[in-house]
Amino acid sequence: MHNVQETENLKFDAEVGKVLNIVIHSLYTNKDIFLRELISNASDACNKLRYESQLNPNLLDSNDELKITISSNKDKHKLYIADNGIGMNRQDFIDNLGTIASSGTQKFLDAIKNSKDSSQTVDLIGKFGVGFYSSFIVASEVIVESRKAGEEESWIWRSKGDGEYSISKLDDQIPRGTKITLFMRPEENEFLDKFRIESIVTTYSDHINFPVEFIDGEGKSEKLNSRAAIWTKPKNDVTQEEHNDFFRSVAHVGGEPWMILHNKNEGTIEYTNLLYIPSIKPFDLFHPDRRCSVKLYVNKVFITEDNVQIIPQYLRFLKGIVDSPDLPLNISRETLQNNRVVEQIRKSLTKRVISELGKKAKENLEEYTKFWTNFGAVLKEGLCEAMPTDKREALLSICRFHSTGDNKLVSIDDYISRMKPEQEHIYYLTGDSLDSVRRSPQLEGFASKGLEVLLFVDSVDDFWTSVVHEYKDQKFKSVTRADVDLEKFFSEKKDEENKSDDEKTEENVDSILQYFTKVLDNSVKSVKISKKLTDSPVCLAVDEGAMDLRMERFLREQKQLNYRTSKVLEINIKHPVIKSIIKSHTESGENSTLEDMIYLLFYQACIVEGEEVDDISLFAKKLNNLLGKVVI
Repeated sequence: MHNVQETENLKFDAEVGKVLNIVIHSLYTNKDIFLRELISNASDACNKLRYESQLNPNLLDSNDELKITISSNKDKHKLYIADNGIGMNRQDFIDNLGTIASSGTQKFLDAIKNSKDSSQTVDLIGKFGVGFYSSFIVASEVIVESRKAGEEESWIWRSKGDGEYSISKLDDQIPRGTKITLFMRPEENEFLDKFRIESIVTTYSDHINFPVEFIDGEGKSEKLNSRAAIWTKPKNDVTQEEHNDFFRSVAHVGGEPWMILHNKNEGTIEYTNLLYIPSIKPFDLFHPDRRCSVKLYVNKVFITEDNVQIIPQYLRFLKGIVDSPDLPLNISRETLQNNRVVEQIRKSLTKRVISELGKKAKENLEEYTKFWTNFGAVLKEGLCEAMPTDKREALLSICRFHSTGDNKLVSIDDYISRMKPEQEHIYYLTGDSLDSVRRSPQLEGFASKGLEVLLFVDSVDDFWTSVVHEYKDQKFKSVTRADVDLEKFFSEKKDEENKSDDEKTEENVDSILQYFTKVLDNSVKSVKISKKLTDSPVCLAVDEGAMDLRMERFLREQKQLNYRTSKVLEINIKHPVIKSIIKSHTESGENSTLEDMIYLLFYQACIVEGEEVDDISLFAKKLNNLLGKVVI
């Protein structure tokens, strides 16, 4: 061990303490994770140095091979993992090993708490920047020695995972990079065995871009990983097993890829892509900090996966790499985002992905349904973005929706092919869940007339329907609009008695509409006769051009809207309750009982649509008034 100067003792960030406690004391079915994470960190350090050396060539000699070495001392129960990458200084120790973003940690802690088994818990580590702390799964103490590239001072970090760590400056200079020493617990000695280490490296880190070597007791080295950049191989020469291994290394999710997109573009811009769509939805897919995780390479040299949108955000479920020789190796990160080549690659990749998904949807709807269940809501985010009409229609064409006309997911093209000759709109209804929208009174008239309605139940549907107004010249129309008129589709045959009753009812319609409007006063914008209700007495609606009911409610919940617009109340004059009100009003005029009934019908319409009842006390009073008049 090197001589050290004065030691500085510090406490871990409080959140790190929580993570350490979980890591050390939780039971894991697979402890291999610690070595996988340390090798990944070492690879990142080498990648960072290679990148930084493009901007500062003095950091790396031309004959200096970046690599990772592993060695062990069974007698002293020590495991060593070293790299000659970027290295760390004192502040890096504090920032990287003593602190972690509390938001990411809290997500990690929540995920641990909610996981049902230890194998799932293992998979969670590595997604929140806490991989280094997995060392304490097997080690009672960890020492990190490091010298940062371009600096002369060397530093040592030490901790037993007990809430504190120390940092000291070394008297003598050590080689550039980082060396980690793990004091293994006696029961973890299996990880000191060369064959055990080799098994872990080939399982998890075989794709690492740098040699991973094992140094035996005599100083002999043996390379453990293949470093095979499988995307450079001909498409047909890559085995499914190779794809599975590479997929797991870049995706950090379980299972096998649902789809593989391996292509080499040799047009104006040359690039190779190896992209995967997972078969399992990541739990943090909708986290605000979720970023696209497709890595950008230049001739097999890793450049970055940050600050570059090589794929659009709505395709963030894609995992893999893009390798292009048409980008300069020393390209600045700041210029990547607006680089013309990157922009062309993004457009080309997006078009290819949409095309391949379209083929899959037509070939096997059952398989495509699995994809759509996992990632459909993300894909629809793209509909909210500004894009040419043909691009938006291409994206819409691969979208699938529930509908009242089919138990399977349907495309909008399927819907259009089943539209009635006189039908002018693509009808849809948004809601919080499939069960709730299927029970909505808004659908009654459409069901009675055999009109299919698309059912939108994802939050993103409220947004894209406010942006996209038509598809292939067919306009979208929400069934909650007050001007929906279904009477033109066919005429019901009525017997003379029903016809007579309807005529008598309709004679007093204007009067009852005025009475409803008077009673409800400012609670509604207007009261209209419904041309879509069949079984329910009332429903809420909005005028054409007004904000949709659910969208307005969402904006209020997000504090983006601080007022409530007045709605339209539609009444079904053929419903027994409404007929009773009309009859009573005609015979007896205005009275408190009718007023209570009208209020309760309005509140009923609000509750069914998920709207808040403005005056709960008034609602209770009106309800009690009617209950008090019921003869038991």
